[in-house]
Amino acid sequence: MNIEKLQQTAQGMAAPGRGILAMDESTPTCSKRFEKLGIPCTAEHRRSYRDMLVTTPGLGKYISGAILFDETLRQSTLSGTPFAVHLQQQGIIPGIKVDAGAKALAGHGDEKVTEGLDGLRERLAEYAAMGARFAKWRSVITIGAGMPSPACSMANAHGLARYAALCQEADMVPIVEPEVLIDGDHTIERCFEVTRDVQQMVFAQLTEQGVMMSGIILKPSMVIPGKDCVQQATIEQVAEQTVRCLQETVPADVPGIAFLSGGQSDEEATAHLNAMNRLGKKLPWAVTFSYGRALQAAAMETWGGKAENVERAQKVVSHRARMNGAAASGEYAPDMEQQAA
Repeated sequence: MNIEKLQQTAQGMAAPGRGILAMDESTPTCSKRFEKLGIPCTAEHRRSYRDMLVTTPGLGKYISGAILFDETLRQSTLSGTPFAVHLQQQGIIPGIKVDAGAKALAGHGDEKVTEGLDGLRERLAEYAAMGARFAKWRSVITIGAGMPSPACSMANAHGLARYAALCQEADMVPIVEPEVLIDGDHTIERCFEVTRDVQQMVFAQLTEQGVMMSGIILKPSMVIPGKDCVQQATIEQVAEQTVRCLQETVPADVPGIAFLSGGQSDEEATAHLNAMNRLGKKLPWAVTFSYGRALQAAAMETWGGKAENVERAQKVVSHRARMNGAAASGEYAPDMEQQAA
């Protein structure tokens, strides 16, 4: 394990005013999104779409890293440059999704556990040779009647820790993503309790597996009420509860917290991130973003699978990246959206 290399990569991913583009949708997920917009889901269309994203002019000003899917890491841009090489040329660190998805946890109803540890050491070595410098593994936690169970929380925490240890062995920074889903009618107080307990368990497992905290990035969900909860929270309440949860669970030597958007709208995700960075609290870690749909959805719709729409779609990508870059510095204001429009 090259400690200096891991720390350098992690610090680069958590660079001030920049965040991580999560463009790692699996082929089935990408297919669903394309189908809704009437875009043929072929390998060439997926390549063209991801080319549109990464060739956006000036993207590296706001994006520090990009999470790729296996297919994309093996492809080249339309101009013939491997995606990983093109990203590095733009000052963006290339990464790779390595989990095999959330599957039913035996004996636990609707709860899930993420799989993909088998053969991971060999896959990481291959991905590193292809230019990936970090990896991502997502676990999902559902809040509901009797959920999450201790068994589900522990199984996912242990999986995240073993994955993280294997990444660091391969000199790749692990993004550790314990997502507490927004689905349900739970209150913000219930979300806080579950998120705190899950993150405490994750860090206990990371410690037990010998993971170096200064060489990881945490990708958590925000503390937010379920989307069906009758009592929704203000932007300030979400920011305050989320930061309090981080303060109670995350070691100070973790370089960065890169939030997932988790079903929020584009502007909601930006506003919540901005509010966290405007609380005026001195935090030991960078607080930034690792958004997928909240960075891409509007751009995908604008692109629509047509080459003549690339320039307009890239302007949408650039705008959302700039808004989130401002939020990562606490410098975002809603009227910036209207000014751009």
